[in-house]
Amino acid sequence: MDYSNEPHGVFMLIDSRSFYASVECVERGLNPLKEPLVVMSEQENTNGGLILATSPEAKKLYGLQANVSRQRDLPDDDRLMVVPPRMNLYIKKNLQINQIFARYAAPADLWPYSIDESILDLSHSWHLFGDSIRDVARRIQKDIRHELGLYTAVGIGQNPVQAKLALDLYAKHEKELIGQITYENVPQKIWPITDLTSVWSIGERTAKHLNRMHIHTMYDLAHSNPYAIKQEMGIVGTQLFALAWGIDRAHPQVRIKVKSASLSNSQVLPRDYARKSEIEIVIKEIGEQVAARLRHHRKQAAEVSLGIGFSYRASEEDGRSGFSGRLRIDPTNDNSAIAAALLRIFNQNWDGQVIRNVAVSCNRLVEDTGQQLDLFSPASTQIKRTDLERTVDQIRGRFGFTALVYAKSAQRGGTAINRASLVGGHNGGNSYE
Repeated sequence: MDYSNEPHGVFMLIDSRSFYASVECVERGLNPLKEPLVVMSEQENTNGGLILATSPEAKKLYGLQANVSRQRDLPDDDRLMVVPPRMNLYIKKNLQINQIFARYAAPADLWPYSIDESILDLSHSWHLFGDSIRDVARRIQKDIRHELGLYTAVGIGQNPVQAKLALDLYAKHEKELIGQITYENVPQKIWPITDLTSVWSIGERTAKHLNRMHIHTMYDLAHSNPYAIKQEMGIVGTQLFALAWGIDRAHPQVRIKVKSASLSNSQVLPRDYARKSEIEIVIKEIGEQVAARLRHHRKQAAEVSLGIGFSYRASEEDGRSGFSGRLRIDPTNDNSAIAAALLRIFNQNWDGQVIRNVAVSCNRLVEDTGQQLDLFSPASTQIKRTDLERTVDQIRGRFGFTALVYAKSAQRGGTAINRASLVGGHNGGNSYE
C-alpha cells in the first residue's frame, strides 16, 4: 500500500477511564483505580437498574460491565459501593477536561467525540509542548490527573481512525495508558487481530458477515479483494478495507453534507405499556417534542415515521421485536397534524401487544416559509393554534419545559414531566451533593 498520498497528521483520541465511576470516586476522595464502585441508574428508568459505569476494581473483582450488567448481577459484598448517576456533574467535569485540552490545541482542532472522549489535532502544535508526541500525551495526562484527579488513556495516530484503534486496542491496556499506531506499524498493530469485534465499527453481525466471506482476521481483511468486498457489502466494505490498512481520509473539521436531514426522538418506557390510551399519550408527547424542535430549526416535515418496540415477553409471543411505519403528509410543524399522523400509523399496525419503546422521526424536511391553511377549519383558528404553540415554545425556552405542560402529561402513562428532569435519560443529580 502506497501511503504517500494519504493524510499525515498528529491526532490524539483521549479517553477518561471509567469516567462516571472515576468522577464519583474523586468526589468522595477515593482513588478511581483502587475503589470498587459502580454507577447504577434508577430502576424505574431502566427496567430493573442498569449499571452505567464500573471502576476498574469493580470490573476486576466482580466481572461487572457497563451497560450490560444490571442490579440482579450485583454481588453481596459490602466493599462494593453503588451510587446513582449525576449527569450534570459528569457534563461539568467533561467541560473542565476539554478546557485543559484547549491549552494544547486551537478551538478548531478540538472535537468532543463523546462525554468521555475527545479528538485533538495536534499536527501544528505538539512540538510546542514536548520533544516527542508521547511526551505531550504524558503531559496532558498529568495535567488532568493533577487538576481533576482523573486518569486518561491516549491513542495516537496519523489520522483519527489510527488514534481510535490505538486507544481501544492498546492504550487502555498499557501501563502508561498510551498507544500509538502509524502507517509504518499497521502490519504489527492491526493485522494480527483475530477478534474482529474488538475493532471499532465491527459488530457481531458485521463480523459474521465477514466470516461468511472467509475473513476471520484483520490480516485477512487487509488482503482481501477490495472490489469483491464492496460488491458484497457496499460502501461499508470499502470502509472496512481502508480500516484494515489504517487509512482515514476524513477530517473532523470538514462538515459532512447530509443528503436527507431528519429530526427524531425516542424513549425506553419506565414500564410495560398495555393500555392503548397510555401508549397514545406517550406518542403524542414525543411527537409534540419533535414538532417543537422543527419549529426551533424553522423546518417543516413532509413525512413522519413511528417505531414501536415490544416488551420482552410480547416479542417472544409475537415473533417480532416491534413494528415501524411511515406516512407522507403535507409539510407541517404543527403539533396536532404530526400527532394525528403518528397515531394513524400506530392504529394501523398495533394489535394489542405490550410495548416498551417508542421512536418518532420527522423526515423530508423543508424550510418553514409559511403556514399552509386547510379548507376544513376557520383560518383564524388555525393561525391562533400556531401562535399558541410558538408561545408555549418561548415560555419553555425561557423557564424550562415544566413551566407549561399539557394536561394529558399529568395523566397516568404520561412521561414528559419526568423526562424533563433527566439528562441523557438519567438522573441529572446535584453536582454538590
